[in-house]
Amino acid sequence: MAQKFDVSFVNAPKSLGGVAVVLQVPDGIGAPAEADPASVVARAAEAGRFKGKALKSLDIVAPHGSPFERILLLGLGAPDKITAHDWLKAGGAAAAKIRDAETVTVYLDAAGLEPSGQAAADFALGMLLGAYRFDVYKTKKEEDDAGTNARKATRVAIVTAAANEAKKAYAQGEAVADGVLLARDLVNEPANVLGPVEFAEKAKDLEKLGVEVEILTEREMKKLGMAALLGVAQGSGRPPRLAVMQWKGGKPKDRPLAFVGKGVVFDTGGISIKPAAGMEEMKGDMGGAAAVLGLMHVLAARKAKVNAVGILGLVENMPDGNAQRPGDIVTSMSGQTIEVINTDAEGRLVLSDALWYCIDRFKPQFVIDLATLTGAIIVALGSHHAGLFSNDDTLAARLTAAGLATNERVWRMPLGKEYDKMIDSKFADMKNTGGRHAGSITAAQFLQRFVKDTPWAHIDIAGTAMGSPTDEINQSWGSGFGVRLLDELVRAEYES
Repeated sequence: MAQKFDVSFVNAPKSLGGVAVVLQVPDGIGAPAEADPASVVARAAEAGRFKGKALKSLDIVAPHGSPFERILLLGLGAPDKITAHDWLKAGGAAAAKIRDAETVTVYLDAAGLEPSGQAAADFALGMLLGAYRFDVYKTKKEEDDAGTNARKATRVAIVTAAANEAKKAYAQGEAVADGVLLARDLVNEPANVLGPVEFAEKAKDLEKLGVEVEILTEREMKKLGMAALLGVAQGSGRPPRLAVMQWKGGKPKDRPLAFVGKGVVFDTGGISIKPAAGMEEMKGDMGGAAAVLGLMHVLAARKAKVNAVGILGLVENMPDGNAQRPGDIVTSMSGQTIEVINTDAEGRLVLSDALWYCIDRFKPQFVIDLATLTGAIIVALGSHHAGLFSNDDTLAARLTAAGLATNERVWRMPLGKEYDKMIDSKFADMKNTGGRHAGSITAAQFLQRFVKDTPWAHIDIAGTAMGSPTDEINQSWGSGFGVRLLDELVRAEYES
């Protein structure tokens, strides 16, 4: 089950016991005297050929006289090459090694290294992210020594000279962790539990943090003319919802930043039904909405000094006697008509109305949409970059920088008139797919027709939101990708 941590930052430990985690760099192998009174750690490291390389570890039974039971040496690598993401990974690696511990003391100031308070907070954030597991539906879980599944939080004291600075930074980092884990939970939940109505209720929960939340029903969306979004939902017995979240942490006169998420809680493909193999993964087709909800949680929890709007288009795409058909023509909220060529190209229909509503109502500084939109982006970029499309070079550059800072990386893809022509329709203003070639690009071109002149970015997270490669800070099928990326963008560029 997921491990919880009660983290504190101290200049010197008040009580000792349990496990000591000692961060190491090459040529600085050893442990504090209080942990290693017999001075055997360095000899044990030599015998175990431990060199302090990044993320390598050595678990030692504590020598006689030590107040600890175990001493875990954890390598950081060369001091001049350690990045913020390396501190996150080190924290995640430590979390994996101390799963059975009740008390842990982390000695962060390795020989030859004086980490900042932010680095210490990043290490702790990495522990929180790395320890996450989604096991809600497992009836047989790991039992503790008392034979119960109820585990107390592991007490973690992180020893660093920058303890005061670390406490302040961690207060922000803990909010980020909560937002990422919320997004992971949503993506991992089965679709029979998390439908559009239930997802909207999760958005409503943010009212406890001071977020203003409105939930638009099918009737209200019909009055607004959202036939593109409603067309996707009409084959399902579960009604659609549009969640509108506002965080007002900036000056009243400041135009908000806007984030829109695709929330297809399950995607069968509709009448253009998907193959059976792997269809169970389509419970994660709301990864964009999950990321936006997670981001709004972060902004509210850390009291971000910014005005922000989050909008979630929540539907289920099912085949039914009432489902829309290939060849149907719908009129979007913008008044533009769309020929539905393929009912499995449904996410862009949902986003078209959500984007138009967002821009028309809130007049934001920019709008960013996140969506598990196309398999084509996985063909192009795999699972290590999300696809970035934008009509604004400054916004694209800032997102790229935020991706490098968080390691939630994006790669800018092209837009152009030639691609735009591929979605022209003989019978309507446009069609919802341009065919197999340049599939992720034509999907972005489609969305661009609904953003007017507003600075806009579309991030296709089909390869990164679910089923992406795991690492030290993510062992989950649902990654929560996008939460840290967008929080970094807001923090670095837009907070007053």
